[in-house]
Amino acid sequence: MQQILPAETTSPVAEHLPQLPIRNFLFLQGLMGPFFERVGARLRRDGYGVYKVNFNGGDWWYWAHPGAINYRGDARQWPATLRRIIASRKITDVLLFGDCRPLHRTALEICKELHLPVHVFEEGYLRPDWVTLELGGVNGHSTLPRDPDYYLRTAAMLPPAGKHFPVPSSFRRRAFEGVIYNAADLLSRGIYFNNWTTHRPWHPVREGIGWLRKIGRGKGARSRSTALEAKLKTLDGRYVLFPLQLDADAQVRMHSDFADIAEAITTVISSFAAHAPVDLRLVIKEHPLDNGVKDWKGLVAEISARCGVAGRVDYMEAGDIAAVVCQARGIVTINSTTGTLSVACGVPTITLGRAVYNIDGITHQGSLDTFWTAPTPPDPAVFGAFQRVLVHSCLVPGGFFSDEALETLVSAAIERLERHAPIAHRARTAPSSASSHG
Repeated sequence: MQQILPAETTSPVAEHLPQLPIRNFLFLQGLMGPFFERVGARLRRDGYGVYKVNFNGGDWWYWAHPGAINYRGDARQWPATLRRIIASRKITDVLLFGDCRPLHRTALEICKELHLPVHVFEEGYLRPDWVTLELGGVNGHSTLPRDPDYYLRTAAMLPPAGKHFPVPSSFRRRAFEGVIYNAADLLSRGIYFNNWTTHRPWHPVREGIGWLRKIGRGKGARSRSTALEAKLKTLDGRYVLFPLQLDADAQVRMHSDFADIAEAITTVISSFAAHAPVDLRLVIKEHPLDNGVKDWKGLVAEISARCGVAGRVDYMEAGDIAAVVCQARGIVTINSTTGTLSVACGVPTITLGRAVYNIDGITHQGSLDTFWTAPTPPDPAVFGAFQRVLVHSCLVPGGFFSDEALETLVSAAIERLERHAPIAHRARTAPSSASSHG
């Protein structure tokens, strides 16, 4: 395995990058699984230079190609090392998943200084069957405008949308790939990647125990959720849904004013208790990928009792989010992509954080306190235009958790990367060999 040790200084390389005869792609961290490995394989096949920085054993496990660079320094040494990698490999493009991880934030700052394009992947603004791929940043860091007229004008100039095909996805596969990644990470700590510190707030062992606890109560949770879904169908839409996001999600911690999910739950229930009509119910739904480390059900019950609305607040542990969303009177979210699902169903939606779809004509622009009694419905024309622009500019079809979905996604991502080419000349020269996965 090749190792790049931290370097103290290096010279900027931005001035000559646009004249390079070939694009050299540098991959940083991806989603747990083989997605980046497959994109890298296709780029290498097409004659591009491909390199990958591995920060831990999980990254290393999911990269089987030449071009591996195993970084063993710490966060303080990372900026100088990244500059050295960019210069020595003549990097023209950087790819990463999620722009809020500390090492990725540093990389974005350096690439901005060096005028290098950064292709940022994230789970799709529209789901399912879409993945976000945006230049420079996603979510709260996106450069997408918040002007409804922009989307109406731009969508009118776009060519007709192609037919979109749904792709399969397997939660079992997602869980399995996560287990493999975390196991490889844990086994390599203290042995090889001595300085690696995860961006996640919990140790993998603690998360594993949480998942085991959640799996153990799975049958009961499904039974309770089925009963609640049947109850909601009898309410004739007299409920508002608040779908929880993951407590460690950067969408919450960096793109909202909430410190964590607990604070958000307290805010929503308190406002509901003070301002909602007495015949309205609040349904709080657990995120399907919540790791079970925190007892959200217990917290919801505690806060609801304290606010005097325990008899009007329901907690849903599992179930079909789409059906529950489309029957609701309204949706309260921090900035979840569930908000785009609700708007597509014509359900009034309010965001409490920074979201790319928080646009006049799409979401309620008033306060949370006013939302309970006078929610603003979405304008189908504005949201339709927003969708068209989103798909054209920063979404690619496919998914991560089936072979069919991955094949669709990899092909679409390569096509989009070609469209994002920073240089006019696209000569196909095979990249020089670098050390392999192992």
